[in-house]
Amino acid sequence: MEYRQLGDSDLRVSVICLGTMTYGEQNTPEEAFAQLDAALEAGVNFIDTAEMYPVPPRAETYGATEEIVGRWLADRGTRDRVVLATKVAGRAAWLPYIRGGPDLTRAQMEAALDASLKRLRTDRIDLYQLHWPDRNTNYFGALGYTHDPADRPVPIEEQLQVLGDFVRAGKVRHIGLSNETPWGLMAFLRAAEKLDLPRPVSIQNPYSLLNRTFEVGLAEAALRERVGLMAYSPLGFGVLTGKYLDGRRPQGARLTRFDRFKRYSAPAAEVATSAYVALGKEHGLDPAAMALAWVHRQPFLASTIVGATNLEQLKANIATADLKLAPAVLEGIEAIHRRSPNPSP
Repeated sequence: MEYRQLGDSDLRVSVICLGTMTYGEQNTPEEAFAQLDAALEAGVNFIDTAEMYPVPPRAETYGATEEIVGRWLADRGTRDRVVLATKVAGRAAWLPYIRGGPDLTRAQMEAALDASLKRLRTDRIDLYQLHWPDRNTNYFGALGYTHDPADRPVPIEEQLQVLGDFVRAGKVRHIGLSNETPWGLMAFLRAAEKLDLPRPVSIQNPYSLLNRTFEVGLAEAALRERVGLMAYSPLGFGVLTGKYLDGRRPQGARLTRFDRFKRYSAPAAEVATSAYVALGKEHGLDPAAMALAWVHRQPFLASTIVGATNLEQLKANIATADLKLAPAVLEGIEAIHRRSPNPSP
């Protein structure tokens, strides 16, 4: 297993990060424990969760993922062997069951952190992330930005002050962002420098063969400012495995169970996916393994977040940490990207 520095922090994390958003919805606690055990045995030392999980979010399951991870940490005595990351929900009136509708005010963030610590059965979070911005901006698949002069987000400086207090109190070691834009990342970094507050060491954004928008503005900022990418949805919700091609909907698969996820199912994504799957097979590669190995090799990447609904899938995904792609494969990937750029932003 390869380990990389997480931004400019003192954390060294496995190039594979175990994503947990299926725990408590698609995976039972017993299945989750088996996955966590297998990942740790394979050298994965990085676990990512969130207060909002599992996904899709529901009032009935809110916090269940953190509770499962916390029970595993306590039962196995593994807290000191892993880098533990979680996230506080950003402003979202559509989640009324989270503190009446979460935002990134001090009171909300303090309540969120204390609840996460309790569910995770720990006294500290290694990486505490803002799940999405408090302001109106383009994320979760939106490319264009529409300015709203009436928007009144919690100022970034105030968000950083709260996070800084968490770090000083010893409840959080490092902070990170998620679903953030180039402007947002740089605004946080400028504020941290100006106010002598903790700077973000990571950014958790989507990145895959179907969505390379990170490369447009964020890649340069991440490299120059030493902010590591934690790539989520590296398989496009499983689309890049090829299992959904030609209208197939395998029993129990995520897009079969939850039709609300449309981000990777557009006709253009089908065309690109078909080409990537064919390229992998042409070179004797499993399409999913090829897609993950390509993400791992990016210079701005700190860790690729992988998840699975069964143990065999997870082990196969973790094994890609050691897979190197031949120049011909990389050339083929770039050719497809030129024909079908970012069909699932």
